[in-house]
Amino acid sequence: MYESLALIAGFALLYSFVAGGIDRTWITGPIVFTTFGLLIGPTGFDLLSFESDREALKTLAELTLALVLFSDAAGADLKVLRKTAWLPTRLLLIGLPLTIALGYVVASLLNVQLSVFELALLATMLAPTDAALGQAVVSNEAVPDDVRQGLNAESGLNDGICVPVLLLFLALAQDAGQEGGPWGLALHLLAEEVGIGVAVGVALTAVAVQGLKFATGRQWLTPIWNQIPVVALALTCFATAQALGGSGFIASFVGGLLFGGLMGENKEKFLLAAEGTGGVFGLITWVIFGSAVVGQAVGYFEWRYLVYAALSLTVIRMLPVFLCLTGTGFNTESKLFIGWFGPRGLASIVFAVMVLNANLENAGILAVVVACTVIMSILAHGVTANPWAQAYGRRSKQEG
Repeated sequence: MYESLALIAGFALLYSFVAGGIDRTWITGPIVFTTFGLLIGPTGFDLLSFESDREALKTLAELTLALVLFSDAAGADLKVLRKTAWLPTRLLLIGLPLTIALGYVVASLLNVQLSVFELALLATMLAPTDAALGQAVVSNEAVPDDVRQGLNAESGLNDGICVPVLLLFLALAQDAGQEGGPWGLALHLLAEEVGIGVAVGVALTAVAVQGLKFATGRQWLTPIWNQIPVVALALTCFATAQALGGSGFIASFVGGLLFGGLMGENKEKFLLAAEGTGGVFGLITWVIFGSAVVGQAVGYFEWRYLVYAALSLTVIRMLPVFLCLTGTGFNTESKLFIGWFGPRGLASIVFAVMVLNANLENAGILAVVVACTVIMSILAHGVTANPWAQAYGRRSKQEG
């Protein structure tokens, strides 16, 4: 355990020295940490093994996504969203459902050897985009503001929206044959997991915000303790909802939205530490992904999985985006640019971990397809982010 901790922490320390320089290249943090995990994992130098710590890995992945969901939702700039809300609204309410539907159809046509509900699970697992992997685009000021803000809002919110859909299909895949039928089960799921998750997120966040405002008014919070509340609140929302039989991810997402709305402009000083903590957890998750997933998954790749992964990053994502942006005034390159920069990452990995722990008959196939897609994504989107963003930005200015 301590050897593994020393390896990961030491590498993170070294990476922190050069992170700024790496950010200016096509190489991204996930590429570096996944490669590092692959090198020190069982298929590399075999210095890191997680065979005996599956539950610990699952917990780490879940806590990482809970922190990311909370901080992304809380960090949404509501003023900016009001000005450009039409773009993320179209991407989330039209593009996202179309992406899941098209993903299901393509997987069916490719005969990916899954049941009906497992096909729907696969499409949902690969629908959310990764805000961290898209940072090279959304932080590049050469890209027009409305496009950057739209992509940032979409990636910050779509994983939270996908959680109840994933839970629904997961329950249906597990228990479709049980008494009461699949749709009776679906109604029970929505009432329990989603209902409890929303209630916990709203209740705990409302109380916490009042406490923060009270403490701030009396100057009880020091600069050091300003960094604690959001991290603690996100994890409290997650763990409480899970303990009560609800969805901790929904509680974290709803809590983050409410926190951002109630705190207004004062939220930034509280969010910085949560974003940093989520970022560190995320990089550790990429190491685990490289070590425990990538090396083992490569041997199980089939042509169907590779084709589906490639289509997931292109047609399955880009066609729905192109269609939902029809009539908006965007030119063809803008539509293709927005469609292409929908990288898959942390949310898909955590969803795969959840499915693996659910012991579905074909959970291995689902995990391999997700792993293949994420590997392609971190490479393809990493290589293309800065060059296309700069070129697209120049052309947009010339046209403007």
